[in-house]
Amino acid sequence: MKKFLGMALRMASLFAAISILSFLLVSNAPIDPLTAYIGANSTISESAKEEIAAYWGLNDPPVERFLAWAGNTLKGDFGNSIVYKQPVLTVIKERFLYSLALMLIAWICSGILGFFLGILAAAFHGSLLDKMIKLVCLVFQSSPAFWAGLLMLSIFAVNLGWFPIGLAAPMGKLASQVTLGERIHHLILPSITLSLLGIGKITLYTRQKLLEIFESEFILYARARGENTWQVITRHGIKNIAIPAVTVQFAAFSELFGGIALAESVFSYPGIGSALTAAGLGGDVPLLLGIAVFSAVFVFAGNLIANILYGIIDPRIREGSSHE
Repeated sequence: MKKFLGMALRMASLFAAISILSFLLVSNAPIDPLTAYIGANSTISESAKEEIAAYWGLNDPPVERFLAWAGNTLKGDFGNSIVYKQPVLTVIKERFLYSLALMLIAWICSGILGFFLGILAAAFHGSLLDKMIKLVCLVFQSSPAFWAGLLMLSIFAVNLGWFPIGLAAPMGKLASQVTLGERIHHLILPSITLSLLGIGKITLYTRQKLLEIFESEFILYARARGENTWQVITRHGIKNIAIPAVTVQFAAFSELFGGIALAESVFSYPGIGSALTAAGLGGDVPLLLGIAVFSAVFVFAGNLIANILYGIIDPRIREGSSHE
């Protein structure tokens, strides 16, 4: 019970801090929401501008606006998006369904491939294979998402023509007419891009942790008993590196939001990342705050799942926490 209350308190504190910080950053952004809404070359009268500003509450003091937003948010009302002219929750729900498929595929692929590539690199430590894996991981890890996306588009979509240039479905088709195969076809290239960008960290981390285990005393004893490298990995290594790998992989939940915004913009993918970009450029405060809170929930859920998996992977953690 104490653990649950502590977790709920941390979650509430996290949401409060993120809400306040996000509001301060958005309120002090150089983009004027009114100008972004009506356009820089708009010819509407000043009285009309005042009415629009009053409707969106743009003339109210910052503290009053934040308290009004926070009060409505606690009631489940995140306001209306200035850019999309829809309720914020509606925009997030529609867009997140697209992003969820993209993030899950990229997250699972990068986690599985990264974990096994890290084991492979550690098993052949110092070899040419190990050096090549490290080099590729460092290149992908240091590559910006938009650059990698543009490179993938130019090679596989423009030059080879294997995949569509962008969007989540073929142009000119109604949503009801789009087949599952067409959606998957449009999903492959951005998923591969995000997977490659996330694979480096888990690979290098797994490799380093496994090398540390190889140097431990109980591994030296296992080798003295005649166990070879793969027996050491399967019997002792995987169990000991599983929890650190899970930690790194679930921590990547927060990084997915950073990468997905750029990737979706490059691929014109109608997910929550592209909505975040549009909201930022359009000074859409309600949508920006809604996405900030939603991303906090997403990251917190990832950390919670990681804590649950710790007890499954290593029951000693669950037993230790039960005695507290």
